[in-house]
Amino acid sequence: MNCQNWCVKTNQAIQDEPSRTYRTTRVTENQFEMLMEMMRKSALLPIGLGRPIALALVDQVRICLMYLRTNITQEFLAEMFFISQPTVSRIISRLTPTLAFLLKKYVPDPEQASKGTTVLIDGTLAPCWSWKDAPELYSGKHKTTGHNLQVVSDLKGRLIHISAPLPGKTHDAEAMRQLDLTTTFTSLAKGNGIGDKGYQGCGIISPKKKPQGGELSDDHKANNKVINRLRAAIERVIANVKTWRILHTDYRRPRETFEDTLDAVRGLVFFQEFMPL
Repeated sequence: MNCQNWCVKTNQAIQDEPSRTYRTTRVTENQFEMLMEMMRKSALLPIGLGRPIALALVDQVRICLMYLRTNITQEFLAEMFFISQPTVSRIISRLTPTLAFLLKKYVPDPEQASKGTTVLIDGTLAPCWSWKDAPELYSGKHKTTGHNLQVVSDLKGRLIHISAPLPGKTHDAEAMRQLDLTTTFTSLAKGNGIGDKGYQGCGIISPKKKPQGGELSDDHKANNKVINRLRAAIERVIANVKTWRILHTDYRRPRETFEDTLDAVRGLVFFQEFMPL
């Protein structure tokens, strides 16, 4: 390979490499600029509350996104931006609800998004710290504390819905009932949905459990294999949602802030899908 061809290929590789903005915030440069434009125009940004923050809005938004993306400690972010940890905490507390509100318009209506398709449903745990006064957050299945989230997609792996949080102890079938997802999704009400064994008795398609002291028939084994193959799509969807590490590693902020955080991440996930790179 001559020097000229090597330089062309190297330059192309540099151009194809994800930007630092994407690697640290999970949004592209263009998407970040769109977010900044929305934030600048917003009348929701808290003004005059507490001590003024000696940091440009663009850096404040970057801090908030980096925190949601990586769930690194506030002390680390403070060191990166040469500010104090309490300032980082105030930035996250101020901007997270604003992001959640501004991005709400990108979250599709679940019923419309799932119209005419078979839906996949699965529960996942968003882990958090253990609080003595919140034993209901402990999940016996996962052996840790967190919030139960119900995630819905189609068979192609397109995210349709992320539910409101429920205590970690909530069984998936019970979560489906408490959230009244059969009302939200006509597909589920008609039995046109697929879930794992945790949804047995909910009126949707799920694998057959092995009878106590017995074995599954060959037909049931083959049927379970087909169902599990179809369910692989929802597993990939959940893995993609949890690239926002705030939902994958222990949530350390006060419990009452989790719903705003989840709303912000939900909005960002759908914002990425609808906005150009």
